[in-house]
Amino acid sequence: MLAVQSTAALLILLFFWAGWLLSARAVMVTVDDMTETVHTHRRTVGALLLDLGIEAEPNDRISPPPSAPITPHLQLTVARAQPFRIVADGREVLVASWGVNAAEVLADAGVPVDRADRVLIGDRQIRPGDPLPPPVVTLAPVTHARGHTWERLTVEPRLLRIVRAVPMTVDDGSLPYTISTTANTIGEALREAEITLYLGDQVQPSLGSPVSAGLRVFIERSTPVNLLVDGRTVRTRTRGRTVADALTELKIGVAGPDLVTPPLDAPLVDDLQISITRVREEVIVTEEIIPFETAFQPDANLEIDTQQVMNSGAPGINRQRFFVRYENGEEVARIPHDSWVAQEATQRVVAYGQRIEPKTFTAPDGAQITYWRKFRAYASSYSAATAGVSRSSPTYGRTYTGEVMRNGIVAVDPRTIPLRSRVYVPGYGYGDALDRGSAIVGRRIDLGYADDDLALWARWVDVYLLWPPPPSHQITWVLPNYPRE
Repeated sequence: MLAVQSTAALLILLFFWAGWLLSARAVMVTVDDMTETVHTHRRTVGALLLDLGIEAEPNDRISPPPSAPITPHLQLTVARAQPFRIVADGREVLVASWGVNAAEVLADAGVPVDRADRVLIGDRQIRPGDPLPPPVVTLAPVTHARGHTWERLTVEPRLLRIVRAVPMTVDDGSLPYTISTTANTIGEALREAEITLYLGDQVQPSLGSPVSAGLRVFIERSTPVNLLVDGRTVRTRTRGRTVADALTELKIGVAGPDLVTPPLDAPLVDDLQISITRVREEVIVTEEIIPFETAFQPDANLEIDTQQVMNSGAPGINRQRFFVRYENGEEVARIPHDSWVAQEATQRVVAYGQRIEPKTFTAPDGAQITYWRKFRAYASSYSAATAGVSRSSPTYGRTYTGEVMRNGIVAVDPRTIPLRSRVYVPGYGYGDALDRGSAIVGRRIDLGYADDDLALWARWVDVYLLWPPPPSHQITWVLPNYPRE
């Protein structure tokens, strides 16, 4: 009897439970893109969310809203805002946000950010307006404890860190100004602020010094200059204030007479052209050789056409002192100071013979010829027709002495062979020195012919001046050495 009663009670419970199930409404619930169908007897969406264990946050997007009634075939969508951890100003803030970039997320969290501040997502710096990387989403595996799909969904909060910029004053030689920076060192801060530094500039504190709030940085600017020195052009920068300061800083020495343009005390301006002319002065002594003179003196004991050196002579030396100035290695001035004769020239003395004695030789035809002088001469030949005088001229066929041109007339230089002397030339025979010519100079003779038997001469010959000799005042005791054989 007791078993029958228990079975009846169970059947009644099953009946009521089945009726309860049949009376529940089916709702399709989508949470963060995870969809399931649930059955509920709740009257509102909010009550259903409490049954599902979904705690709605202010930024969550729920459609329809929690106050909406449950209707047949309802589709409920829950999209939860993304979680973020924000570390700024020494504290950490957890926020859920729909922001797609750091600026929107920080605005949702109520964290202000200045344009000089640095925003980091993890350890990577981003700009506030850059899109954020997608969150890391994990789905736990299914276990024996059944639950809703979205309960296995885990979204890792993304970390946003704010590095605040600190103010730093820069004194750049004019009005100081303030920059805000997140850099670790002064050098990085100046580079981020696009402040150009040159190799010659000096920064205090140094570029590697750490940045701190309220820091004051002094920049001593260098001046660009162009330097022309020692044959090269150097473009550089210097912190000097004058030309002298610049040369000292560049370790360029200037000697006393060197010329510097502009002068050493001139102030520096941008792109100033500085020129250094190296000046060197020295005293030099030059020597000039004074040729000695040759004096000829007669010697009645020496045979004519012979010479004897009585004193060989020696040149003199004249010295002169100059002050010489060089600029960049080139001589630009030479000023004479004084001069003196270091050695007097000694005259060369040559004795020439004046003793004349008759000499004889036998001509090819056997005749004995007596002469008083013999020398070598260059012989040419001419006739009336080849003398260069027109036939219509009254002087045609006439010699210098007025004689009619013929065989045996010889043109001579009267300083070598006195006019009207008798000569003998082997191969020509006897001749009379009765003519002269402009080309007959020194040891030159021109052998005369009639027009109809002209023989051409152009060679060196022996010339014999026949005895007796002329008066001594007509004799050239030292014959000229022209032309040379």
